[in-house]
Amino acid sequence: MKQDITSQAQELFPYTQSLRRDFHRHPELGFHEVRSAGIVANELGKLGLEVHAGIAETGVVALMENAAPGPTVLLRFDMDALPITEATGAEYASLTPGVMHACGHDGHMAIGLTVAHMLKELSPELRGQIKFVFQPAEEVLGGADRMVKEGVLKDPKPDMALALHVWNERPLGWVGLASGPVMAGADFFDVQITGKGGHGAIPQLSRDPVVAAAVIVLALQSVVARNVSPFDSAVLSVTQVVSGEAYNVIPEKAQLKGTIRAFERSVRDQVMTRIEEVATNTSRAMGCEASIQYLPNTPATVNDPEVTAAVVDVARKLYSSEAVDTTYQSMGSEDMAFILNEVPGCFMLIGSANDAKGLNAGHHHPRFDFDEAVLPRAVALMVSAVVELLKKTP
Repeated sequence: MKQDITSQAQELFPYTQSLRRDFHRHPELGFHEVRSAGIVANELGKLGLEVHAGIAETGVVALMENAAPGPTVLLRFDMDALPITEATGAEYASLTPGVMHACGHDGHMAIGLTVAHMLKELSPELRGQIKFVFQPAEEVLGGADRMVKEGVLKDPKPDMALALHVWNERPLGWVGLASGPVMAGADFFDVQITGKGGHGAIPQLSRDPVVAAAVIVLALQSVVARNVSPFDSAVLSVTQVVSGEAYNVIPEKAQLKGTIRAFERSVRDQVMTRIEEVATNTSRAMGCEASIQYLPNTPATVNDPEVTAAVVDVARKLYSSEAVDTTYQSMGSEDMAFILNEVPGCFMLIGSANDAKGLNAGHHHPRFDFDEAVLPRAVALMVSAVVELLKKTP
């Protein structure tokens, strides 16, 4: 069946590419994917699937019943774009000012619809059920969490789950299939520093929160280096420093914002504790006060060993052992984590960069674009993985 699936995915490439480019021209931000969701629902409806729209505002779910009883596999594809002005110059560039598909979700939707077409053709030969989930608002806004809370894992409950991401951090031909944590958990933090404002020419009468903020930023750089074990991984990045409005006024307040990334919850807790200790004690030493707020985002994305092993076997048969990387991890976050917290599954990363074509800008970059040759490769991998997983006893 390998050759049939690979060949059919390639034959359907014009369909996949056309969808991808249409989605790319018309990007929509999280929870506003009205046009995209409409196209998805229409295409799935043409296949005769049971389609439900409006889940978590703009999410779409469709169920495919196969010929014989068996397990249920959930396939998730994200739909949202980013608030970035496109600078690719591509003929299919965004027509919406200030919004672009800078992460590849346009490709994911096109891949998902092509996968649905292929699996519909194979349905008479398959067992079980396939639940297609097209998710809104993956980019920080918690779309997967919303969909889980609104029942996407019920009626029927999936036995396994798969998702994928085109990945410009690696070249076309590469596949990342690590078991265990593959994407980091992410939290945000907000440190409010309060001092005493005053005239910039008379600093001794003030308690300067700007200086306190500067010392805190430098001190936080030691947290990962000196508090986290070298055998663990963590990132602590201060990404915003906000204070003051005039050249000659020492402000009363300063604010620091940033993100924490780690694979293990215990490491994230350790980093959070140290942020609070460093910010509180440093502020006090500088005559100021600090308050800290944590904003949870996503847990780590953890691949199930058994499901991932099955996908690895499929990938090695489709491509080669050398193409499949079973060790790769990223400090990026991915809200597929909310689904994988409840259902054993595998999150696949598929190399999509091509240096020779200049298609190598990173995700969330204004010039982000990927080699569309990844589209049929991704389709073939997911279809082949589903066929293999549906052979399992639920």
